[in-house]
Amino acid sequence: MKLLILGGTAWLGHQTAAAALAKGHDVTCAARGSSGEPPAGTTFLQVDRDADDGLAAAAQEHWDAVIDVSRQPGQVRRSVRDLRTAADFYVFVSTGNVYASQREFGQDEDAPLLAPLAADVMDSMESYGPAKVACEQAVAAGFGDGSHAIVRAGLIGGPGDTSGRSGYWPLRFAQGGPVLVPDVPHQPTQLIDVRDLAQWLVLVAEQRTAGVFNAVGKTLPFSEHLAEAAAAAGAMEPGARNSRVADTALPLISAPAPPQWLSEQGVNEWSGPRSLPLWLEDPDWHGMNARSNARAHSAGLRLRPLRQTLKDTLAWEEAAGVGRPRGAGLTLAEEHDLLARLADTDSLLPDGT
Repeated sequence: MKLLILGGTAWLGHQTAAAALAKGHDVTCAARGSSGEPPAGTTFLQVDRDADDGLAAAAQEHWDAVIDVSRQPGQVRRSVRDLRTAADFYVFVSTGNVYASQREFGQDEDAPLLAPLAADVMDSMESYGPAKVACEQAVAAGFGDGSHAIVRAGLIGGPGDTSGRSGYWPLRFAQGGPVLVPDVPHQPTQLIDVRDLAQWLVLVAEQRTAGVFNAVGKTLPFSEHLAEAAAAAGAMEPGARNSRVADTALPLISAPAPPQWLSEQGVNEWSGPRSLPLWLEDPDWHGMNARSNARAHSAGLRLRPLRQTLKDTLAWEEAAGVGRPRGAGLTLAEEHDLLARLADTDSLLPDGT
């Protein structure tokens, strides 16, 4: 293919460009270049997608396929306008945040969506879902049935994940216990490796697989995710279980804490400073980690084992620097303080457990 990637310098776009190069395709990355360098071997086309004529040069060539990762409706509307006669197929990377409800388990691609953002610019993350809906609609209207794919990605992890959400747990288990964890063993988690997603995006472009797809990982209970993270770090023997929580696979070195207690201590959910990554207390959001990927699997999406993803992410975290600031998790000092408070709380219980 002669492939145009609108992006290609940041994490997913870079991985997608590298995957396309590995398949022998002629790859052009069109971006500002402010997020980094595209993979060696690609052609770099410096563009400003916020300018009305930002893709004028790209529109002068013919492309077998385009892969677009933008979140700004105006950028996508202009891209579709300028490339609809220059490209045979358009792959748009959307998100599971487009769905109107994040509560139900097992929802597929036909679930209701949020209302689209009318503006051209998404000015806050509160508008992320509506903005992606507007982008999807622009692609569908411009390229029509059979000439485009909408790929709704779930939580992406793996090497290069600067958010810290996929790297925190294996890194923390590798540093030694006890490890403070939320006592939510049955809460679903769902992580897709960035490399698996990138390779599948290229496959969709190659085969011109039209349609709408949830590109998400396998759903696992939180306890199993933690067990895989501990195993990836070499901190858990096969079959080992934590006796403090019945009927779970929590690693022996974990220290489970009640969600309400964590909230009272100012521990945040999901990501960000002073957080326990992937934890979601509100059941209205649990379905976001339990969506069906059956349609994407039928279209060739293949997922590596979660343990391998976490092991590779741990290696990347350690190479990047264990002491560097991260976008999610607790510092060791914060965790030490919380574990001491938790121990004091436990000592007040009637049976001392």
